Amino acid sequence: MSVIAIIQARMGSTRLPGKVMLPLEGSHTALECMLFRVKQSSLIDTIVVATTSLPADDTIAALLDTLEQPYVRGSEDDVLDRYWQAAQQFAEPGDTIVRLTSDCPVIDARVIDTVIRSFQEGGFDFVSNSLEPYTYPDGMDVEVFSYALLERAAHEAVLPSHREHVTFYFWRNPKLFRVSYVKSGRDLSQYRMTLDYAADYEILKNIYSHFSPRTDFSLEEIIVFLEKNPDIMTLDGRVVRNAGWKSALKKDEDVAESST
Repeated sequence: MSVIAIIQARMGSTRLPGKVMLPLEGSHTALECMLFRVKQSSLIDTIVVATTSLPADDTIAALLDTLEQPYVRGSEDDVLDRYWQAAQQFAEPGDTIVRLTSDCPVIDARVIDTVIRSFQEGGFDFVSNSLEPYTYPDGMDVEVFSYALLERAAHEAVLPSHREHVTFYFWRNPKLFRVSYVKSGRDLSQYRMTLDYAADYEILKNIYSHFSPRTDFSLEEIIVFLEKNPDIMTLDGRVVRNAGWKSALKKDEDVAESST
């Protein structure tokens, strides 16, 4: 059985358009930097990028072609279907799926492996380190589940939030699935390392500039750097974590209202 990481990526971010193609380490884009980081995992066998079929994402496809990086293209809004397409092309029944998002360009491979091991050893259906109460920094998000569970969601999930956010169907149905939450050894939720706003980009550029040309720096090293440079932390503006969830849940409410 193999472990397949699927990274969703697109140019059409509403808060920071084109963010995955912004340069972070020299001429290397945020997406490339994330791929460098994910490839350092000792447990992941294959990495696949799931982007959209929109013309705007031709840029991403062209980059991935240059890198000889496997990818699939599909619906902009039905991200769950994109994942299912990727799994059907690059995974097999019995394989483990790791969901990652391209707005995490400093994701630590050690954190990824910790969550994968929890899934492999715990007998759970779904394991995440990014559920409330948060303990990992925003930007270290990892979710792990089986090929079979992804197939089930692809055929059963109907709510807009379930199709857009891929794993909502799992963790919002705890009576159906065995859900586990991996916590950090200490609460690091006050740190923000994701790429969602222009201010986030400044923080990430500072991190990469500090460690350049290394791409193997750990979460612990990032924390030490930020603690020694608290002025960098003030750049993020303390934005709300997972703000995109609200709009997805509002779509669910609209569907419920229209059905009645």
